[in-house]
Amino acid sequence: MAPDQTGRPVVMVIDDEEDILDLIKMVLEEAGIAAVTALSGHEGLQRLYREKPDLILLDIMMPDLDGMELLKILKIEDSTASIPVAMLTAKVEPKDKAAALQEEAVDYICKPFTPDELVERVRAILGRK
Repeated sequence: MAPDQTGRPVVMVIDDEEDILDLIKMVLEEAGIAAVTALSGHEGLQRLYREKPDLILLDIMMPDLDGMELLKILKIEDSTASIPVAMLTAKVEPKDKAAALQEEAVDYICKPFTPDELVERVRAILGRK
């Protein structure tokens, strides 16, 4: 785990919608959690090696490298396998959630979500409740 310079946990948010990234970053920062963002699966993968986040919030539906493909990559790479990944998605079907959890996602957060719900679930994953 790699807290930022102020000791705050770092969450990487990977989503292809810039408005969602901005909103999540603002919500997490206001809650005292550092947030870094990436607009695509490929960008997220590149930044992961530099950022070393404590948690990844990962959208499923992205055009270049979707979240499920990226999750599989993250879990087989030694340098990223131990980073918890929570899916953050508009896909609400139980089969989608089951598939993500089978691939070792630690949570499945459906859009839309409230800021309080997001912070509570992030803190629970980080063990900061």
